[in-house]
Amino acid sequence: MENRKIKWGIVGLGNIAHQFAADLLLIEDAELAAVSSRDIFKADEFASKYNVSKRYNSYEALFADEDVDVVYIATPHDSHAELSIQALENGKHVLCEKPIALSYKDAQRMIEASKKHNKFFMEAFWARFIPAVQDVLAKTQNGIIGDVNYIKADFAFVGSETENIRLFDKNRGGGALFDIGVYPLFLSYIMFGIPKEIIAKSIYYKNGIDLQTSMILQYENAQAVLHSSIVSESDMKAQIGGTKGRIELNSPWFMADGYSVFKNEEKEAVFTLPTLGKGYSHEIIECNNCILNNQIESKLWSHQNSLDLSEIVEEIKTQIRLPF
Repeated sequence: MENRKIKWGIVGLGNIAHQFAADLLLIEDAELAAVSSRDIFKADEFASKYNVSKRYNSYEALFADEDVDVVYIATPHDSHAELSIQALENGKHVLCEKPIALSYKDAQRMIEASKKHNKFFMEAFWARFIPAVQDVLAKTQNGIIGDVNYIKADFAFVGSETENIRLFDKNRGGGALFDIGVYPLFLSYIMFGIPKEIIAKSIYYKNGIDLQTSMILQYENAQAVLHSSIVSESDMKAQIGGTKGRIELNSPWFMADGYSVFKNEEKEAVFTLPTLGKGYSHEIIECNNCILNNQIESKLWSHQNSLDLSEIVEEIKTQIRLPF
């Protein structure tokens, strides 16, 4: 394995990019080499905050920078596909923020571009890499709670039309399903795989996006009851039930610092597994390792995993008639 720093570029400098950049600074073999925003003042401010020497006011300029190894796409959902493909065409590895795209066809195009140009590509499902989720997945597969047959998971908060404009913007792929509904769907997928049947119902905003969506996923011997909302709160714990007990991931479960195991309604064990930084660090480490080992995909969150999840989301999008 090469002993060198992987040089990162960030495209799109909103809130999530700030959290990602802070975690990137914690990784020894990673360096934030360049950032880009359509607004050069935003790029200057971001670059100064994280001590980045290069800042651009066009995404294309960052893609053309020969010093950048891998690009983190942190723009709104509607631009994920085109920007990822453009970066791959420019010889960059890509970590694209979830959801991978607003359609299954676009997700396919992104994966094809990764293979064509032989460059690493991964959807940034950071929850897949945090220690608590990894440990729960391993323990359930080893039978700690028997045969797993039930999941209950929410992701909900009260968004503001003035502060979270993107969330309510139809043109940017706003709404509950694509922004946060993909998280509980992801948990069900890594536990059970692709469902046999999906039932989804939504409450809508005036422009047709979903304000909240509830989903039941039916499997051969299991069910997942999932919910996402940008207009209500929930405890955001995730419960995983089996024939010999249940697991409860700490709230908020998608960045949990641990979990509890219950048997016969008694708390049998508590596991504490804190994240490094906010938790984006774990997916950064995975990307670096894959790139250094000349892999174009992660074994933990593969191209096929992203395509499978995108297909599940596409079915729900069709059921609830989202206008994307």
